[in-house]
Amino acid sequence: MGKVAVGAAVVCAAAVCAAAALVVRHRMISSRKWSRAMAILKEFEEKSGTPLAKLRQVCDAMDVEMHAGLASEGGSKLNMLISFVDNLPTGDEKGLYYALDLGGTNFRVLRVHLGGKEKGVIGQEFAEVSIPPHLMTGTSEALFDFIAAALAKFVASEPDGFHPPPGRQRELGFTFSFPVRQTSISSGTLIKWTKGFNIEDTVGEDVVGELTKSMEKIGLDMRIAALVNDTIGTLAGGRFYNQDVIAAVILGTGTNAAYVERAHAIPKWHGLIPKSGDMVINMEWGNFRSNLSLTEYDLALDAESLNPGEQIFEKLISGMYLGEIIRRVLLKMAEEADFFGDTVPPKLKVPFILRTPDMAAMHHDTTPDLKVVGNKLKDTLEISNTSLKVRKIVVELCDIVATRGARLAAAGILGILKKLGRDTVKVGEKQKSVIALDGGLYEHYTKFRECLESTLKELLGEEAAETIVIEHANDGSGIGAALLAASHSQYLGVEES
Repeated sequence: MGKVAVGAAVVCAAAVCAAAALVVRHRMISSRKWSRAMAILKEFEEKSGTPLAKLRQVCDAMDVEMHAGLASEGGSKLNMLISFVDNLPTGDEKGLYYALDLGGTNFRVLRVHLGGKEKGVIGQEFAEVSIPPHLMTGTSEALFDFIAAALAKFVASEPDGFHPPPGRQRELGFTFSFPVRQTSISSGTLIKWTKGFNIEDTVGEDVVGELTKSMEKIGLDMRIAALVNDTIGTLAGGRFYNQDVIAAVILGTGTNAAYVERAHAIPKWHGLIPKSGDMVINMEWGNFRSNLSLTEYDLALDAESLNPGEQIFEKLISGMYLGEIIRRVLLKMAEEADFFGDTVPPKLKVPFILRTPDMAAMHHDTTPDLKVVGNKLKDTLEISNTSLKVRKIVVELCDIVATRGARLAAAGILGILKKLGRDTVKVGEKQKSVIALDGGLYEHYTKFRECLESTLKELLGEEAAETIVIEHANDGSGIGAALLAASHSQYLGVEES
């Protein structure tokens, strides 16, 4: 009996030892895998670094590319498109003007009542219309007939007392956020459709002419006074309220910048120098790429995108892509370090499943157990039961990506200020320079916005920073287009009837 007990004890001891060895081994593997996950994070953080010296290089490169793009067509990655907008609103504009904002699957029609310096925008009304999917791939005539009909319906609701006198046309600003080769303030030919539109017979046509034909067909007497994009609309909206506005930047799903240039500083401009001496330039800055360090995740995202090698700046700083960069890093951690357990979560393999609003919600999570992060991982990626340790890493990842984007955007803005000679304070001069900013990323992603603003101050230095102001210009693409119709009205200088 004693021998059996001893034997049993030996067997038990061996089993305990084996179990302990398994636990130790499991811990060692877990520790090794965690170290691998941390190494992936650390490498990404280092390669995403934006020290001040790096940002100054980006700023200087932006300035150089701006000069090159103004010198000749195709001379730079920045198109530096001449907008033909040479009269920005002064704030004196009065009367009733319309705007049409077409930039995606919905369009808006707006009516804006302007009251000059004292009253500003007295009132505005708008209607939003969805474009039926079949019209997005049909004919040019069908699309513009549909838009003209919606516009006519909206005009029909114009309040009594606002109808124009006989012989006077209503005037409209047309925000058309697709690539256009502008030929005058009120004409431009479509280069290509984007955002799901594919109507071949519009390409190469003047979009103002197309809409005008459709309006004339139904007897809508309205003149399109200005054809602009959303960034220029934002610049106009900002300038109406504040004459110190010199540039506008959109940071939303995509990104762009426009600014006021001196006409004589545009070598490729062969027209007459406008009376104002100014010309608004649409930079198309999303295509900037000089001095930008790309990680393996950025390179892969670009290679698999619809436009490889294009819009590199946009792919680093805009809302369309920030969440996707995080997904790619998390996927590598899951594949190489079992970051979310033994299997790779299937949803983590789906491109663009992690949107930037999800990223912002996780980044802004202040709960002690990072509950929002846990819920987002569960609801969006179907990853349950994440530890606090894992959630903290996800927040850190959000911080790395948002910080890089915001700091690069700030360097881009400094590049514009440098081009205009407004990045330093001249003796005896305290000229204010205001940048109008709009877009969902800037408006809703607080940590991104705060980082951008603090980085710009850091780059400028205390004295110069006091002369630079960033203002949120809400809905520039709508009101701005109506304001540009007013500042380019055919009735300017004619006594109000």
